[in-house]
Amino acid sequence: MTSPAVQDLWVYLATSPLFWLGLTLAAYLGADAIAAATGRHPLANPVLMAVATVCIVLFATGTSYPTYFSGAQFVHVLLGPATVALAIPIIRNRAAIRRDLRALVGALVVGSATGVASAIGIAVLCGGSEVLVRSVAPKSVTAAIAMGVSREAGGLPELTAVVVIATGITGAVLVTPLMNALRLRDWRARGFAVGLAAHGIGTARALQVHPLAGTFAALAMALNGVMTAFLTPVLLRVMGG
Repeated sequence: MTSPAVQDLWVYLATSPLFWLGLTLAAYLGADAIAAATGRHPLANPVLMAVATVCIVLFATGTSYPTYFSGAQFVHVLLGPATVALAIPIIRNRAAIRRDLRALVGALVVGSATGVASAIGIAVLCGGSEVLVRSVAPKSVTAAIAMGVSREAGGLPELTAVVVIATGITGAVLVTPLMNALRLRDWRARGFAVGLAAHGIGTARALQVHPLAGTFAALAMALNGVMTAFLTPVLLRVMGG
């Protein structure tokens, strides 16, 4: 049985935004330390472990999401600058990007269309509702863009955010073993593929593996956000979503 002193302490901490900010940072730093100890093994994804840790704490304490986000929003604010900062490796490797521009454009169009169409097709085949179909369509782009596209398409942005995070984590976990199994050694191709399929979380994984892969992943993530915003409403009409 919990003592009154501990209960009073928890009541105080639970209402403090700094506590939830600290929990978020501690969860990620701990998860990143575990990932580093495993040699950055694909299954030891720090985002996955940190999310699981925070979810367990929230569930065990009965804490609502708005209460948690009152502190975590300070990290959320940094997502914009962090995304913009990805322009730095792109600028540094602009010569390599310019040389492969034709191949990159082709991969972008095919990859973006495949990402949206596959999400719509699977949701329709599984008997998903119209709202579900429209919510999962932009799953492969960063959450800020995906939620906006989902909202405009008639989807549920909150559901879209969950699917986007799940997509990113799955991509980050699978990319290295999948590319190795396919014997794909070109870091440009590996990076661009994961940036297209798994947005920011996949890009973070690519940056850990190789700087050139991270550069092309960042480029793919940015371009796919724009392409998906144009393709999603078109493919929803064509495929009946």
